[in-house]
Amino acid sequence: MRQKSRIILLFLLLLTSIAASAQIGGSHTYQFLSLPNSARVAALGGNFLAVKDDDISLAIANPSLITKEMHNKLALSYINYYSDVNYGFAAYSRSFNKIGSFVASLQYINYGSFTQADANGETYGTFKAGEYALNIGWARSLDSNFSIGSNLKIIQSSLESYSSFGLAVDIAATYQSKNKRFISSLMFKNIGRQLSYYNEGNRESLPFEIQFGLSEKLKHAPFRFSLILNHLEKWDLTYEDPLNPSVKIDPLTKEVIEKSKFSKFGDNLMRHLVVGVEFVPSNSFNIRLGYNYQRRQEMKVESALSTIGFSWGFGFRVSKFYLSYAHVIQHLAGSSNFFTIATNLSSF
Repeated sequence: MRQKSRIILLFLLLLTSIAASAQIGGSHTYQFLSLPNSARVAALGGNFLAVKDDDISLAIANPSLITKEMHNKLALSYINYYSDVNYGFAAYSRSFNKIGSFVASLQYINYGSFTQADANGETYGTFKAGEYALNIGWARSLDSNFSIGSNLKIIQSSLESYSSFGLAVDIAATYQSKNKRFISSLMFKNIGRQLSYYNEGNRESLPFEIQFGLSEKLKHAPFRFSLILNHLEKWDLTYEDPLNPSVKIDPLTKEVIEKSKFSKFGDNLMRHLVVGVEFVPSNSFNIRLGYNYQRRQEMKVESALSTIGFSWGFGFRVSKFYLSYAHVIQHLAGSSNFFTIATNLSSF
């Protein structure tokens, strides 16, 4: 027991040292790494989850959820994003008794075709743009309650004649209670750097993020509640938009009227939170609902708030396949549809 405690302590110290050296602010490259790939994760409102039930589609979102029960499982995901943009992944798992469980996945995003033109409007055909990441996920249980995991990401980006190559890792830890109803996870995401740049000498940072999640499955009711905290590395996620009608402007000075400290604190706190609930009447069917406050605040239109920030979906089993669907309401201009299919090849 003492040895396991030392391993956990060393792991947490490693996470802390990485967080202390991380840089915050500015724009980031490889933003596709922050998109939700699993229909289940998307339906619950975010791109991270703390649910340990042997779902291989969660491996990219949280590698410490990888288990030996995922052995020989395969998952495919497709997301119909906006216009000609689509993305997704394919994942496969293998487990080994002595070294742990692995999930290899290929993640991609296709931005579609574009017309190539100069400043005078002369066209020269078309070009395409896309980005890819080969992920190798690993996890191992320290005991019946704690597990650790990591993703190694090899990233390649091609945007017209510009290209870039990079490496990143995710490091995560998960705690599961003895009754397996309560789960918590901590993850340090996209730690890495560009190795080759779009423009020589212009290195861009990766979308580093610290995430923490909780989930609780009720004992006497078929519900599982999830709470995700995003961007723990940065407290203030707000910005002032003078064109936003909800922002009050002083008629004399034309300056933005500051909100009260309590209002600012509450707004900042809520921007870090994503809440979700699953109705799980059986292992073969469930319904999911999520709410992302930050997404709603950034994408809403004051004159028509609609249901921006909400997401929903469901999953069900058909023979040897488990199918999942999610509908994410991003903006009044349109929504995104997520499709995931998973199966255990050993069952064939």
